[in-house]
Amino acid sequence: MSELYQLQAADGAARAGLLQTDHGSVQTPVFMAVGTQGTVKACTPDQLAQAGITVVLGNTYHLELRPGSDTVAALGGLHAFMGWSGPILTDSGGFQVFSLGEMNRVSEEGCEFKSHLDGSSQMLTPERSMLIQHRLGSDIVMQLDDVPALPAPKAREEETMRRSLRWAARCKAALPAQSAQGRRQRLFGIVQGGLSTDLRRESALKLSALDLPGYAIGGLSVGETKRQMQEILGLVTPLLPADKPRYLMGVGYPEDLIEAVGLGVDMFDCVLPTRSARHAMVFTSRGRLRLKNSRHGRDNRPIDPECDCYACVKFSRGYLRHLLVAGEFLGMTLLTLHNLAFYARLMRLMRAAIMERRFTSFAGEWLARVSGDAE
Repeated sequence: MSELYQLQAADGAARAGLLQTDHGSVQTPVFMAVGTQGTVKACTPDQLAQAGITVVLGNTYHLELRPGSDTVAALGGLHAFMGWSGPILTDSGGFQVFSLGEMNRVSEEGCEFKSHLDGSSQMLTPERSMLIQHRLGSDIVMQLDDVPALPAPKAREEETMRRSLRWAARCKAALPAQSAQGRRQRLFGIVQGGLSTDLRRESALKLSALDLPGYAIGGLSVGETKRQMQEILGLVTPLLPADKPRYLMGVGYPEDLIEAVGLGVDMFDCVLPTRSARHAMVFTSRGRLRLKNSRHGRDNRPIDPECDCYACVKFSRGYLRHLLVAGEFLGMTLLTLHNLAFYARLMRLMRAAIMERRFTSFAGEWLARVSGDAE
């Protein structure tokens, strides 16, 4: 049995479980808030907890370049550094490095790149990624993977998928048993292979053979259709160990989360709810709202009458629109709190539906509710 994950109920492929980390237990399905530079934009840690967020992400690439993982370690690790007592997941830095495109050069050793801050030459290897994450002290550590620029020919996807498998083994060998702060860290492998079913199958099976604590599915929500994403998830999730958590990286809209839970995914992250809030878009139980629209100017209703977050309990759409139009930072904070609370609540509702064996009917109702624009 996995030390990290306990499966508590299943309804078809949909799963409800429990993650056990040294910084607390997490009920799944779970949406994790993205805190790139040791902070979720516009929110304090206490506000995140009040919104129902239980896991926060940190970004290995950004935190190593500024202020440096050695500095974070000297200040007690990422939990103490950012004042967050719950579990933290850190990515490997790979996506940010490879997204630099012409600024990097990939070899079997790792990726050589130039810092976006000062242009200095850097080398990120699987071993260095593990060292950085060891210093940061995250509960869940992601392997370094080779991410192809898309669209990519199948030969390139095959090359990067197999290199990612080799790098996963190197990450497993390099990660110390405990973080620099003496806590357990769990390494997740990342399934790659683009839209190729045979490459995805090979990646999932060979990663599973490494017997890692958890598995992520990467390289999706990068331009493919929703049907293509669902086909890949339907292929990959049954190939991964049933007693290990499954994490879909960088997804997405509420309807995407519902579909993915129905296909067996447990964990999600995405900048969408926080980034959308900073651009005046909110998610509700009746669809999306753009609060800068003039029609909200004298609307005394809350963002979502079904939501009990601070923004919905205290303020009207009219007041929130005023804050946004006036450029007041409070507006971005309140919308961010609402969006994160909405995502956290959606996860809790899906979990309850799975536990009560009614996920299919829940998904049918909520997909219709959240896919369009609200009144």
